[in-house]
Amino acid sequence: MNKILIITHTADNFSVEKVTEYIDKNGCEVIRFNVDEYPLTNKLSSTFQDGKWTTILETPEKKHRLDDISSVWYRRAYNIGQGLREEIDGKFYGAAMGEIRNTLFGFLESVDVYSLGKPSVYRRLDSKEEQLKIADKIGLKIPETCITNNPEEAKQFIVKHRNVVAKMQTGFAIYEDGVESVVFTNVVNEDKLDELDTLLYCPMQFQKKIEKKKELRITVVGRDIFAFEIDSQQSDAAKIDWRKDGVNLIDKWVPTELPSDVEMKLLELLDVYHVDYGAIDIIVSPEDEYYFIEINAAGEFFWLDNLTEENLISRSIADLLCDKAPRRSNAVLA
Repeated sequence: MNKILIITHTADNFSVEKVTEYIDKNGCEVIRFNVDEYPLTNKLSSTFQDGKWTTILETPEKKHRLDDISSVWYRRAYNIGQGLREEIDGKFYGAAMGEIRNTLFGFLESVDVYSLGKPSVYRRLDSKEEQLKIADKIGLKIPETCITNNPEEAKQFIVKHRNVVAKMQTGFAIYEDGVESVVFTNVVNEDKLDELDTLLYCPMQFQKKIEKKKELRITVVGRDIFAFEIDSQQSDAAKIDWRKDGVNLIDKWVPTELPSDVEMKLLELLDVYHVDYGAIDIIVSPEDEYYFIEINAAGEFFWLDNLTEENLISRSIADLLCDKAPRRSNAVLA
């Protein structure tokens, strides 16, 4: 029986269970590695002796051989080393966490089987600038963009385009008194030019504001494309960034069809990155122009999966992992 390794954490949502259900139906076995339980509860060992490598994951329930798995789903790596800070002297904590991450990610990079996601792939896709440059080269429309920490450059860009949105390139959040405040996309106009001097301390991405007829979230799994749209303008809170009212809009998404040329370009985008999963954000203007905004290497899909018959996105992921669907080979030693 083929063994599929899923890298996740104990607080992940039900999408892992749904994919596991389809993997079981495909006749494969799932090994779940909750990284928040590593290293205090889960133990990972890789050994080379007698001419071969052996890797063992030991959980409280079972010992698993990982050197003979057939594929990996690198789903999430949240809260690695949870609880460690309370167990060791504080002066060792930073160094220990460095070793923990290096060991875990080193293992994931070295696995010589098909992998749906890798730490290095996620790091590459963190570059919004490269995403936009590739999208432009393959013929997708992108907004006028300025990424800078130079206040004067930002001011010139805003004066030229007038209606501009500002956004962070990461999941940027501010923590105050233990409360997390996510920084969403916001409109910046000429009235706010004097507020840009602090840009010197932290770069931002500015883009010409695209008027929205609708917003699309497109989940690509292998060669399968699942496109959904929403009229984000129906909510005052969501007009600029639909995530601000994401909870109230969660059941307002509907399946949609993409123009064939847009579909082909999105598949080409995944070909360039050599990945089999991407959650892509697109804005459709009132003139029916499709603007590529970004691709998320591990973007969430569960709420859209629930809008398909029998959770088709989860099934497509399971089929990829079980080698029952066309996939882009990414073994370490091809």
